[in-house]
Amino acid sequence: MAGAGIVMVFDFDRTIIDDDSDRWVIAQMGLTHFFNQLRPTLPWTSLMDRMMEELHSQGKTIEDIAECLRQVPLHPKIIAAIKSAHDLGCDLRVLSDANMFYIETILKHHGVFSCFSEIISNPTSEDGKGRLMISPYHELASSPHSCNLCPPNLCKGLVIERILASTSKTGKKRFVYLGDGRGDYCPSLKLGEGDHVMPRKDFPLWDCIYDNPSLVKAKVHEWSNGEELHSVLVQLVDEISTQDRIKPL
Repeated sequence: MAGAGIVMVFDFDRTIIDDDSDRWVIAQMGLTHFFNQLRPTLPWTSLMDRMMEELHSQGKTIEDIAECLRQVPLHPKIIAAIKSAHDLGCDLRVLSDANMFYIETILKHHGVFSCFSEIISNPTSEDGKGRLMISPYHELASSPHSCNLCPPNLCKGLVIERILASTSKTGKKRFVYLGDGRGDYCPSLKLGEGDHVMPRKDFPLWDCIYDNPSLVKAKVHEWSNGEELHSVLVQLVDEISTQDRIKPL
């Protein structure tokens, strides 16, 4: 298959979806004022967990949160890009600083959850009273990372290093990383020649890359919206598969 040997890693907020899933729930469920009050006092993941506690105290259920998430739009061209890459044999993964429940709920609603082999994000669970709980991917107290490019709860670069190591056992893979935020810069730096990074134009990742382009070894392909993401991604799969077919032994 054309996409065999290609690993695609997608950020979620403002990449797969055009919004921020945390802020969507905050706004749609009437928590903006409460959020703004607590924003200066807590790390982001702890703050999101506190928002879940507040919703529970108001009598909101996990299903209410899920129904709110099902209203998040997903551009039809991004759905098409995900399905096309999967059908071509690419290994698709999500690496996001959102959380597992939000991502799974939205992807399942739009019919693309099964296209992904792995989702890596802040874990979620339900307590005994029906409250959604959000925890940091890296335990802040027991196993903090030392990366100064990433937020304390998740170093995407460490995760990419783990994926690079695990996939290399089955032969050389080409990586494509898609993202928008400052937290997507660290994993972009981990990619090598022959890999590709797709920053969203005029977003923080794009700014970081173009501030010092020589630091990123992967080939850079910018995009702005769902149509462009689809076009660039499909063309990239064709380009990589063609290069690998004609490569001399």
